[in-house]
Amino acid sequence: MSAKFEIKKAADGSFYFHLMAANGQIILASQMYTAKSSAENGVESVKANAQLDERYERKSDIDGKPFFVLKAANDQVIGKSEMYASPAKMEEGIESVRKNAPNAAIADLASAG
Repeated sequence: MSAKFEIKKAADGSFYFHLMAANGQIILASQMYTAKSSAENGVESVKANAQLDERYERKSDIDGKPFFVLKAANDQVIGKSEMYASPAKMEEGIESVRKNAPNAAIADLASAG
């Protein structure tokens, strides 16, 4: 399995996407969108910004666990990572997004079911 974006529909009717690694793990999760087209635009924004290190904001939660957010040129957050055990693991997550996002296929699961 290759990395892919999955676009899904939530129970409340909103849409979101995940960038999934080849092993099936979520490496980037989007915000919720009111329209599917907005989620699709978010995927394209991730693809366009994934290679740019300045678009990654490295953060930590209240317990000190590192995570990152990917921002668009307008400084809007387009995706957030999981919490990592260490800064080194977080950097591996960023590298995974850089490597996988630009050419990842898109699976529209919002229309399924």
